[in-house]
Amino acid sequence: MKFRTLLLVVLACITTATSAEQNANNNTSKPRIIALAPHIVEMLFDVGAGEQIIATTEHADYPEDAKTIPRIGSSLRIQLERVIELQPDLIIAWKSGNPSDDLARIKQLGFNVVYSQPYTFDDVAKELRLFGELSGHKQQGIDVATKFLNDLSIIKEQYQQKPTLLGFYEVWSRPITTIAKGSWPQQFLDICSISNPFYLADAKYPQVNIEQILQTNVDIIIQPLSENQVDREGYPWEKWPIIPAVKHQQIIKLDADVVHRMTTRSLNALTDLCEQAEKSRNYYQ
Repeated sequence: MKFRTLLLVVLACITTATSAEQNANNNTSKPRIIALAPHIVEMLFDVGAGEQIIATTEHADYPEDAKTIPRIGSSLRIQLERVIELQPDLIIAWKSGNPSDDLARIKQLGFNVVYSQPYTFDDVAKELRLFGELSGHKQQGIDVATKFLNDLSIIKEQYQQKPTLLGFYEVWSRPITTIAKGSWPQQFLDICSISNPFYLADAKYPQVNIEQILQTNVDIIIQPLSENQVDREGYPWEKWPIIPAVKHQQIIKLDADVVHRMTTRSLNALTDLCEQAEKSRNYYQ
């Protein structure tokens, strides 16, 4: 009887040890990732892979834990020697936001590189699912993407059929730069029922002059500003009270670090824009 009890205890210890070893193996089998853009870092945290990020680039500041990740580059340069030193299992790069020559060299060195290039909210959902699968968090990636699209549908249903406002979107002030068809922020205007007078411009982010803007008589001006750029100053619209948006003080301020970053948080900026646009709509009515 004593021998049988002892045997059961030994078997239980072996089972516990095996289970612990399996869990450790499962954790260590998840890839070590270099994430070469702030939006990639955010999405990896969203799908549960934040602790697997071993390096990133400048301005990766969300969530709070992202601030402690080592920086190995910027939009101008990637420190190739650090990539070689870290030997990541996976590198997720921003196709249009990282230096193309550095990315080509990284590929030549044999590293596993996956590219991120979300143009729309639907693309964000696709990348959440992809990053979840690549990082070993497939189900969480699916769950986060599903919630993201469901939340987006609710916002669309609430605002997309509202009476149209005519709005100017300021991307940059020197020179004055706005948006057109195919740009990331244009979908925000579409959903919030805001008409863009420069929608059909040749470039996605056209440069315009004040004379062109004066001719539009816009109801609102949308002015995202970033805390990360100390020299970021919005255009001094108060000089032009002839513009209805200026005359009636209908200038909408947004957080550029949220609205221009292709992540789940972009829906916070979308909601903010739609709510402020609704206030302007009520004002004019």
